[in-house]
Parts: sequence; C-alpha cells; structure tokens
Amino acid sequence: MPAADVEPAEVVGVRLERADDSLSLSASLDFTLPELAVDALQKGIPMFFVMEAQLLRERWYWSDKMVAEATRYMRLSYQPLTRRWRLNTSNVPFTNSGLGVVLGQNFDDLDEALSAMQRVSRWRIGPADALDVDAAHTVQLRFRLDMSQLPRPLQIGAVGRSDWNLLVSRSQRIAPNSLK
Repeated sequence: MPAADVEPAEVVGVRLERADDSLSLSASLDFTLPELAVDALQKGIPMFFVMEAQLLRERWYWSDKMVAEATRYMRLSYQPLTRRWRLNTSNVPFTNSGLGVVLGQNFDDLDEALSAMQRVSRWRIGPADALDVDAAHTVQLRFRLDMSQLPRPLQIGAVGRSDWNLLVSRSQRIAPNSLK
C-alpha cells in the first residue's frame, strides 16, 4: 500500500480524570500498523511500542512545568505454532534478561490485539495533588513504534524509510477549575 493511501493516525479522545489519590488518563487511538511491521510480526519478530503521557502546568513567566509523567511499554508478538497473538504491557522497558513484571494477554487475531493497544482506560499518570485546579494544564499523549528494540538488521534497513513510521500524538488543553 503506498504511503499516500495510509489513513492518518490520530488520538480520537483524551480524558483526564481526578480521583481521590490519582490522576488517570483515558484515550482512544486510531492507527493502522505499517505493512512492514505486520509482515515482520507474521514472521515471528516482536514489535515494541511506547506510550508516553505528560501533564504540563502552563506558566506565563517561563516554559510550562511538567507536573506528572508516565510511560507504558508494549510488546506485540505472534506465536506461529499456536497461531495466537501475545501483547505484553509493562511500566518498565523490556530487557534481554526477560520480560519482568508484565501484563500478558493472548488474542486469536491481529485486529483484536490492535484493538486492545488502541484503548487506554484509567491509566494512572500521577498523584492527584500534582494538578493545580486554579491553573491551566496541557495533557500530551504520544504513541510510537520503538525502532531501537528491533533486531539490528531491521534497524539498519529501516533507516530513512517512512514505511516503518508509526507516531500518534495529541496535545489537549485543560481549562482551570475544569477538574476538581
């Protein structure tokens, strides 16, 4: 599929909620996985994704101040023997020494796995007291394919090729006193 025919990736909705002790983020992402990534997945090569959220307090006298930040790491893989898709989600980067503490989910097809990746529900991004109700804030959400986790030959082949690009981001302003 030519790059011009690919649907644009976007964040459909971002909602920040304040609970008693935490700030949580909910969002829906709308993206299509690049064809090269799907091809690599079907050959058994796992793909790594990073989702980053930042809450910035606006200041008139200086640059905006970051008051909360969270990162979520995802590893999507295909198991050819069982013909199942596996999605691992963690708050820490995946290492070569193992997966560590992760949430693992199995899916029958790729569309189900992508649907799970595209929904973010009540993700804790910081403590509730990080939000100053009298100041305006900006929530920034970013989701991307982590090219640095690919096997070295694929990293070299992907340099300068837009066929591997996947970046979804959105910045949304939150008015003062809108979250109490």
